[in-house]
Amino acid sequence: MRSNSTKKRILPALFALAAIAGLLWMTLKHRTVTLDSGSRITMGTFARIVVVAADPQQARDAMEAALEKIYDIERRMSDYDPNSLLSQVNRRAFEAPVAVDEELFEVLAASVEYSRLSGGAFDVTIGPVVQLWRKAKITGIAPTPEQLQRAKESVGYQNLILDTENHTVKFSKEGMFVDLGGIAKGYAVDKGIEILQKAGVKGGMVDIGGNLRCFGTPANNIPHWFIGLQDPASEENILAKLKLDDRAVATSGDYRRFVVIAGQKHSHIINPATAESAQTLSSVTIIAPTAIATDALSTAVTVMGDKKGMALIESIPGVEAILIPQGENPIFEKTPGADQYIQK
Repeated sequence: MRSNSTKKRILPALFALAAIAGLLWMTLKHRTVTLDSGSRITMGTFARIVVVAADPQQARDAMEAALEKIYDIERRMSDYDPNSLLSQVNRRAFEAPVAVDEELFEVLAASVEYSRLSGGAFDVTIGPVVQLWRKAKITGIAPTPEQLQRAKESVGYQNLILDTENHTVKFSKEGMFVDLGGIAKGYAVDKGIEILQKAGVKGGMVDIGGNLRCFGTPANNIPHWFIGLQDPASEENILAKLKLDDRAVATSGDYRRFVVIAGQKHSHIINPATAESAQTLSSVTIIAPTAIATDALSTAVTVMGDKKGMALIESIPGVEAILIPQGENPIFEKTPGADQYIQK
C-alpha cells in the first residue's frame, strides 16, 4: 500500500505529463506545412498556387487537383485553341444555338451581368476587335479606321443570347466572337480556391497572371496574405503592400501587356466604344470577395476611367479600388474602404 507521501510525489508528476501531452497535442494540431507550386504556364500567363495544410501529402493532393481544374478550364474556354468548346461556340453560334457545359454557361452569364453593370465597358463580344489588334502585334501595322468600324459592328453583349433552361448560346449578329480574356482567369482562380477549400486545407492562394485570391491561414506564420502593388513605371518598385484575408485582388494596366506600333503604345485592354486601347489609367487594382469580380471589374474600370470607374465601384458593396492615372508621379485614387487593405 502506497504512503501518502508517495501519492503526493506521483500526482504532480502525472499532472506534468498531462500538461506536456496537452501542449504536444496543441502543437501538432496547429502545425502546418506550406507547399508552393512555383510558376506554371496556363491561360497565356503564369500561375502559382500556395497551400497551407496539416501535412505534405494533403497539400500536394489539393494543389494538383486545383491545377488540373485550372488546366481543364483553359482547355474549354480558350479562344486560341480551335478545339475548345468556346471556339465551337464562336464558329457555330450564329447559325444555331450551341449547347455548352455548366461552367462555360456560368462564365458567359456572369459576363453579361458585368457588361450590364458597366454599361458595356466590359464586353466579352469584343473578340472581332481584339483579333485585329492581335494581327497588328504580329505585322506591326495598326488596323485602319474602316477595319475597326467593321469589327465594331459585330460587338455588343446584347447580341449574346443565353438560354438558361437548355444551356445554349446563340449569336444574333454575324461575325461575333467571344473573348473571355477579361474574366476566365478570375473564374479559374475561384474554382482553384474552391478545390482547395473542399480538400480541407488550412489556407491557400491561387494566382493566375495577377488575378489572385486567398483564404484561411497565411503561409509562413504571417498575420495576413501580403500582396505587392507594383509601380506602373518600374517593375522593380512596389508602391504599397496589400494585406488580404479571404479576399481576391486583380490589377489591370497598360504597363503589363501592350504593343508599340509606329511609336504609339497600345494596351491589350480595348474600349468597346472606340475599338482603341484604353488610355487614361496606368493601373487599376480591384479588391473583392471573388476573383471573377476583380477580373471583370478591373477591365471595366480601366476602360471607364477614374471618375466613372470610381462611381461604379463605390456602388457595389464589398468592393474597393486603387487607381493610378497615367503620368510620371504615381498618385493613388482610392475608394473610402481601400485603406483597410493597405499595410501602413
